[in-house]
Amino acid sequence: MIKQIKYFQAIVKYKSFTKAAEECYISQSAISQQMRALEQELGVKLINRENHKFSLTPAGEHFYKHSLILTDDFERLCRETARIARRNTAELHIGYLKCYGGQEFQLAVAAFSEKYPKVSIQIINGNHEELYDELRLGKVDLILSDQRRAFSDEYVNFILATSECYIEIAARNSLSSFESIEIDDLKNIPCILIASQGQQENERLYYQEIVGIKGEIIFAENLEEARLMVLGGKGFMPIEGIRNDLQTGISICRIKLLRKGKPIKRNYCAFWKADNSGYYIEAFAEVLKAQFQM
Repeated sequence: MIKQIKYFQAIVKYKSFTKAAEECYISQSAISQQMRALEQELGVKLINRENHKFSLTPAGEHFYKHSLILTDDFERLCRETARIARRNTAELHIGYLKCYGGQEFQLAVAAFSEKYPKVSIQIINGNHEELYDELRLGKVDLILSDQRRAFSDEYVNFILATSECYIEIAARNSLSSFESIEIDDLKNIPCILIASQGQQENERLYYQEIVGIKGEIIFAENLEEARLMVLGGKGFMPIEGIRNDLQTGISICRIKLLRKGKPIKRNYCAFWKADNSGYYIEAFAEVLKAQFQM
């Protein structure tokens, strides 16, 4: 039933059977069957279906709110059980931005693994909000991310560096000869962002309302796909990372991004739960910071 509940939560979250099915990697017909099976098991109707739209019944609204607590508790139980089973094994679970184009993270993993060869490192990537959710739910020990919200006392907010922002653009584009460019001058060129389907709206709002992107926004699933789109002349890509001397190839150029004549800056941080500080977490954070300061 846990899987059925998660399918139900996805349907409510995305307000669409189709999008929920895509995010859960099953067919739309299968997720509809699972919903009918869940309703039969509970003996109540959770969703009112009408053409291609749906709404929650009062019972569905009640079940949805309380099911979020239930699945959080279930996942926490699974993680604690797994940790007990492997208590003699040192593990570190780390998340980083999927749009991060710098080498600091990879170099830190290599340096840490050389220093602590017995520690098993598990790595995931995601967008800012995805990583925050993974950390909040205890699925990772530490994340490398940009600062988009006020620091919270619930977490250790370990500042790694403050960096000027750059974009990547095809070398054949006439703008590639510029060392810097005003963000308003990019309004007629599509902006390529990296985000999964469920995070596209969050990324769109951040780059439009906070960063100040004015033009069309298109999406890629990963950094490699985004760079291929840049090479194909489909637009420019805001790049995460503090170093501007990376070799992206002669076909791509990096240009500093300005707002009203001043560089746009961003903080990069390592975050972990304040009540989950441990030797390996702090050790990795120090190794990571050392890479950012080189």
